[in-house]
Amino acid sequence: MTTTQPATGELPIPGPGGSPVGGRTAMRTHLCGDLRAEHVGQTVSVCGWVAHRRQHGQALSFVDLRDHSGLVQVVVDGSVDVRSEYVLRVTGTVVIRPEGTANPALATGEIELRDCAVDILSTAIPPPFPLDVRADAVDESTRLAYRYLDLRRERMQRNLRTRSAVLLAMRAALAPLDFVEVETPLLMPSTPEGAREFIVPSRQFPGSFYALPQSPQLFKQLLMVGGTDRYFQFARCLRDEDLRADRQYEFTQLDLEMSFVDQDDVLDVVSGAVLAAARAATSDPVPPIERITWHEAMNRFGVDKPDLRFGMELVELTAIFAASGFKAFAGAPAIKGIRVPGGSATHNRRRLDDLTDRAKSLGAKGLVWMRVGPGGELESPVKKFLSPEELAGIVAATDAVDGDLLLLVADEWATTCEVLGQLRNDLGRPPAGQGPLRFVWVVDFPLFVGVDAATGRPKPGHHPFTRPHPDDLDKMESDPLAVRSRAYDLVLNGWELGSGSIRIHESALQQRIFGLLGITPEEANARFGFFLTPFGYGAPPHGGFAVGIDRLVAILAGEENIREVIAFPKTQSGLDPLTGAPTPVTDRQLRELGVRVIAEAPTAAS
Repeated sequence: MTTTQPATGELPIPGPGGSPVGGRTAMRTHLCGDLRAEHVGQTVSVCGWVAHRRQHGQALSFVDLRDHSGLVQVVVDGSVDVRSEYVLRVTGTVVIRPEGTANPALATGEIELRDCAVDILSTAIPPPFPLDVRADAVDESTRLAYRYLDLRRERMQRNLRTRSAVLLAMRAALAPLDFVEVETPLLMPSTPEGAREFIVPSRQFPGSFYALPQSPQLFKQLLMVGGTDRYFQFARCLRDEDLRADRQYEFTQLDLEMSFVDQDDVLDVVSGAVLAAARAATSDPVPPIERITWHEAMNRFGVDKPDLRFGMELVELTAIFAASGFKAFAGAPAIKGIRVPGGSATHNRRRLDDLTDRAKSLGAKGLVWMRVGPGGELESPVKKFLSPEELAGIVAATDAVDGDLLLLVADEWATTCEVLGQLRNDLGRPPAGQGPLRFVWVVDFPLFVGVDAATGRPKPGHHPFTRPHPDDLDKMESDPLAVRSRAYDLVLNGWELGSGSIRIHESALQQRIFGLLGITPEEANARFGFFLTPFGYGAPPHGGFAVGIDRLVAILAGEENIREVIAFPKTQSGLDPLTGAPTPVTDRQLRELGVRVIAEAPTAAS
C-alpha cells in the first residue's frame, strides 16, 4: 500500500510523556540503521531520505531509505512515485530477506521492511552531486556550496558525531575534577599575541575597534586571579592568517587554566581529557602519552612536533668525522643522518637530485647520499673522500643493511636537525589518520629563540608571560638562549594539538623578563597594563593549556583536512561558497560605523 497521507495505524510513542528516547519520536519508532533480525515481526516506523529506488515492473518497488544511522531496504507492493532525496515516513513489518538476497556489506542487510505504508513528507529536486562516496571526488567548492547536502553523507555524519563524542568525553573527564565552565568575551581589545587579528568597528565609539579573540589567554588568567581555581571552555578563536589543511579563520579549542599547580598537574589533566576523547572516538587501543624534551625531539626527529609512528630517526655522526679530510664534513658543528629502509631501489639518480634540491631549499649547504649494498658496501659520489674507518662507522651507527639509502647533512646543529627532520617526514610519514595513535608531550622548550637583529635582544619563544625553568634562572642575563621554559606542546601523529605553559605570577620575575626583551615599565604598562594591574592584587601560581579540537577530531576521524570535521568551514582562500561571505555592506552601515572603504586593498609596503 502506498499513500501520501499520514498512516492511520497508531504506533507506540516511547518515553514518558512522548519525549524522544534515542532516535525515537512521535513520527518514528526506530532509526533506519538500527533495525536488525531481533526486530523481525515488529511493526515499525522509520523516517529518512530516499537513497535509491528500484522498480521491479508494476509488482514491487525497492526503496533504500537513509538517515544518519544508515540504510534500510523498504519493499512496497506495486509502484511508488518517489525519487532521490524525497523525505519519507515508512511504516512496515520487519522480515528476514529472502534466501540469497541478504547484503553482508550493510548493517541492516539481513532484514527488510514489508507491507509498507509510505508517507511522502517532502519532495526534492535532483541534487547536484551523488550523496554517497562518489561525492569525495567532487570539487570541494561545490561540496561546500551545497554543504547542507554534503552533510547527509555517511562520511560527514560520522565526522560530526565523532566530534560530538570527543567534546562530550572531554567534558566528562573534567567535570569530576572540579573544573568550572566559563564563557569569555568575543569582543575584546586588540592584543599582541602574534597572529593577525580580526577587528570589529565600534558604532558607539567611532574610530575605535574591538578585536575578536585569538584565544581566551588574558581572561582565563584573570579568572585565576579571581579565584576560580579551575576553568575550562570550548572556546571559539579567530585569527586572520593564511589558511591551509590544518588551519581555519575560526577554530575551536579546549581551553583550560588551573591554580596552585606545576607542569605535571596540567599535563596529567590534559592527558586524561585527550585519552578519554580518543577512547570515545575509536575502539583501537591508545598507548600512554610519552614525554620528551624539546632538545631530544630535535635531536631524534628534527622537528618539535615529532611523529612517533615510524622510525627513520636522526643518527648522530659528528664524532665519526672529527678528523675527516672531507671538506664538507671537516669542522662541521653537527653531522647527522637518516636511514631510509629499502630506499636504494626506490630512489634513482633523478629522485636523489630532487632530494638534494629539497635539502638546499630547507637551508642546507648540500646533501650527501649513500646507497647500501651487500655486506654494508657503500656507493656514493663522496665515497672516495672518506676513509674506510669513516665508512664503517657510518654503517655501524645507522644499522644500515643491503638496499637501504642513507642521507647525511653537515651544518649548524639547528639546520642539520631541521633539514633531516623535514626529509624524514617527506619520505616516511604516513597519512595523519593512518596507523596507531601516538601522543607525545614535548616539554622544556627554549624560553628565547634567537636574537632580534635590530635590537640585539632575545626573542621570546612563546609569550613574555611564560615561566622560566627554575633550574635556569641563574642564566637569564648571562646566557638567555640556554634558558629553558615551563612551556609544553601536545603532539599527535606529527600534528601539534596545542600549547601551554606555567605562567609568571610575580611582578619581580615579570619585570626581569621585560628587561631582557627591552620593554620598559612604562611600555609594559601601556601595552599590558589592563592585564598586569590585576596581578598586583595577589595572583596564584597558575598554568594552562589549549587543545585544538579541529585537529584532534580530524586525526581521530582519519581525515587529513580539518574542513572535513567542521560543519560549515571556509575554503582555503577564506571564502564561504554556501553564503557567499565575505560580502560588501551598504553605505549606510559603513556611515553608522564611521568606516570608509578604500578602492583597492593596501599593499604590504603601504
